[in-house]
Amino acid sequence: MGLAMSYLRVPPVLEGESDPGRIARHVFGAADWRRRGAPGLFELGWAWQAVHYLVTGDPWDGRQPEADVVCGGRLLTEDGTDELGMDVIYLAPDRVKPTADHLVATPFGEVAGRYDPAAMGRAGVQDAGRLDAAARDRVLKPAYEGLTEFFKAAAGDGQAIYKVMA
Repeated sequence: MGLAMSYLRVPPVLEGESDPGRIARHVFGAADWRRRGAPGLFELGWAWQAVHYLVTGDPWDGRQPEADVVCGGRLLTEDGTDELGMDVIYLAPDRVKPTADHLVATPFGEVAGRYDPAAMGRAGVQDAGRLDAAARDRVLKPAYEGLTEFFKAAAGDGQAIYKVMA
């Protein structure tokens, strides 16, 4: 099993701090950050790269705003080697809004046609071997719809999104 991804909605200024890197260290430096951030937390888990593939058609790349759903944003850490021990990607509020609009305007049915576990495996999508015929509707559809609601709420509140890979 590979990496898992979590998302956290955070105000663009937290406790008087506006620097995303300092905010990340403040929030994610606490061992209980998941519990403390629970109301604004979304767990995508192991399906992160499969979702990115469905949204963009590529395991890593893509255009904005589609790519911002999973892989886009500013990497605040480098390969989990800093004091946080995880990768943190920051997506500013001005990029959250167009991403939310794209998700709302693009129902799951429009991206579901890309679901092909064999092709995803050949493309190097993490955990593609875990995907079976039912995973599209059992795993990826609820993940996509959950992300849509998550981004919509963050955009409505003018929040940034921090994505954590661990």
